[in-house]
Amino acid sequence: MKAFDELVLVNYSHPDCVPLMNIMRLPKEEAFRFAAELAREHPDTTAFYRFADFENYYALRQSQDAYLHARFIQMGGEPEEEHPLSFVAEGSGYLWEWFGKGVRTELPLKKIRPCHISFTVGDSGAVFERRGEAELLSLDEFRRLFDKHGGLGPLLRGTGFHYVEAQLWSDEYLKQ
Repeated sequence: MKAFDELVLVNYSHPDCVPLMNIMRLPKEEAFRFAAELAREHPDTTAFYRFADFENYYALRQSQDAYLHARFIQMGGEPEEEHPLSFVAEGSGYLWEWFGKGVRTELPLKKIRPCHISFTVGDSGAVFERRGEAELLSLDEFRRLFDKHGGLGPLLRGTGFHYVEAQLWSDEYLKQ
């Protein structure tokens, strides 16, 4: 079993996208234009199916990110961004396929300050859609779950999810 301090966070981006970007950070008109272009140019790409109905996706993502942002602040987090970048603890073959086997960016978890990161067991958007909220975990809470279950695999067993998502609320770690 990999030790908690050895975990890496992985971000995936489609080959036709700039790595480590979030469409929600673009000005609204530019986001809509870019989403339409991606949906039109990649009609069979799983990562862009949601962009075919970007008006609904955009509104949903806005409310989800606002909830996560507010919840993160309540937990004592210090977000530097309104919309986080999404990573996965230790990566996911499913997501790598989902993003067209594109760019994979890794960050060592131990280099990220606790005030800049939160976690959800499963995709934060999917959890939010199911429950109308998402249980956001701090770094310490994630560590306790990891240790209690003896690793990521046992932690996820029986949850219906295949990965732990990490929300990175600061871009300072991307410059290293």
